[in-house]
Amino acid sequence: MENQDKYIGQILDERYEILELIGEGGMSVVYKATDRRLNRSVAVKIMRDEMASDEEFRRNFCAEAHAVAMLSNPNIVGVYDVSHSDDIEYIVMELVDGITLRQYMDKRGVLNWREVLHFTRQIARALSHAHERGIIHRDIKPQNILMLRDGTIKVEDFGIAALENEAHESDGQAIGSIHYIAPEQARGELPDARSDLYSLGVVMYEMLTGQKPYEGETIGEIAVKHMNAQAVAPHELVPEVPAELERITFKAMCADITQRYQSANELLEDLDAFVQEQLKKSEPEKKPLENPAVMPIRSVSEMNKERFRLRHRRARRVTFLMGTFGALALCLALFVFMWDFWLAEVFTPAERITLPNFCGKDYQRVVDNAEYASLYSFDVVYVIDTETESGTILSQDPDPGRSMMITPEGIKVELSVSTGMVFTEVPDVVNLDYREAKTRLQQAGFIVDIENETSGSVTKDYVIRTSPSAGEQMSSGSTVYVTVSTGPQTSYVRMPNVIGLSEEAAISKLENAGLSYGGSDWTTSDVDAGTVIGQSAEAFTEIEEHAKIYLKVSSGPMV
Repeated sequence: MENQDKYIGQILDERYEILELIGEGGMSVVYKATDRRLNRSVAVKIMRDEMASDEEFRRNFCAEAHAVAMLSNPNIVGVYDVSHSDDIEYIVMELVDGITLRQYMDKRGVLNWREVLHFTRQIARALSHAHERGIIHRDIKPQNILMLRDGTIKVEDFGIAALENEAHESDGQAIGSIHYIAPEQARGELPDARSDLYSLGVVMYEMLTGQKPYEGETIGEIAVKHMNAQAVAPHELVPEVPAELERITFKAMCADITQRYQSANELLEDLDAFVQEQLKKSEPEKKPLENPAVMPIRSVSEMNKERFRLRHRRARRVTFLMGTFGALALCLALFVFMWDFWLAEVFTPAERITLPNFCGKDYQRVVDNAEYASLYSFDVVYVIDTETESGTILSQDPDPGRSMMITPEGIKVELSVSTGMVFTEVPDVVNLDYREAKTRLQQAGFIVDIENETSGSVTKDYVIRTSPSAGEQMSSGSTVYVTVSTGPQTSYVRMPNVIGLSEEAAISKLENAGLSYGGSDWTTSDVDAGTVIGQSAEAFTEIEEHAKIYLKVSSGPMV
């Protein structure tokens, strides 16, 4: 610790000012720092001195760090910078203000299946993004998953986990964290993308049940269970676990790698299908509208003059009586009002009660409580809060502990209740400018991740497609991936060497190579007249197809 604290107060590369120690790992130490150039807080992960002495490990560290720096996804902790020198190796990363999923699970115990779904989809998207770029995490576990205050998930230590595993592997230890390790990893085989999905399945199991699927006295015993045992079904531990989500969890953590999900996208498809099924179940039954064509029509007969006079006199009498009764009603209402707000307190001894604390309790249980029902009148305000289980009371007005007078109508208390996850329809932004599309999606409550793709049919900077597509239901705070056109693909060709050829032969060679002839500049030279002595692009370099090439041609010696 003292050896590592030598960095506190230092400024690395005249840019990163090390402020305080915030974490330690097997191969590195993490500090909070200030990027003085961009004036922002960052996390700096510095390789331990004993690791830095291994040249091969240093090379792998740099290679992995540069690869991970190419990842750009809202659900992955970003890597900003990588530095390596004779004295120090370090990585500059996004500083995340949140807690680990491990801390959240330890605090909450069994998670609501909706929360499990919300977290799992984000982790799977992070894995999909990394796997498509050839990067395997190798150590997915709750300790490597961070939670922001708004419920966003960020996976950290991509590639870095692989290096830590490499250090353990050199000591003859099984790679990965033993409680989340894939069977093939436990056997010492090379892990692939499906190994990360197994670990995610174990994390899902633990979130749903509050316990790990396999325990044992030794590391070896746990590893053997990963390879051969069958975990207790989640619904046997928590009856509320939906059968389909249990099936998805067991498929993700299947010991047989060929029966497991073969990609993160395949897992996401099943999770999204499950969401759609739940939404269909929750849709209210629609009642048919009453047909106005079959409603009865009433007619009014013409009124003669005598009947009109009779009705007019009757109306005057009714008006007089109504005015009299109205005055009496007003007096009575005034008396009731005065009784409620003044006379009752004068003539009736006040009975008071101390308001209990409803915060943190389940709203339905509170309103169904017979004792509460006789004393309180509850109003509810629903609040979107992805960190809190649906139906949990977040706050109350008046505050708990207040002395309140009991009234016949009950003590009025306003409760703010969490909605949990809120599902929103993805808006249609295809063929819109990506800036307008991003605004619309963000206004709908989604995180936007933009990816570029060449297209000959969609205008540059316009949206080609979104994933999920328009009309699909997603939880608030989910990520929508937007593919934006960069215009037609640019092709490149190799510039031929035409120096020494005749002008005609040079033009023919340029056209055969997919280039355009732009013109010739004739100049005196000791070379025979008509011979090419220069070209506007250097030979054997890659240049854009159909680019114009200009030639310098000899006009012969000066006479």
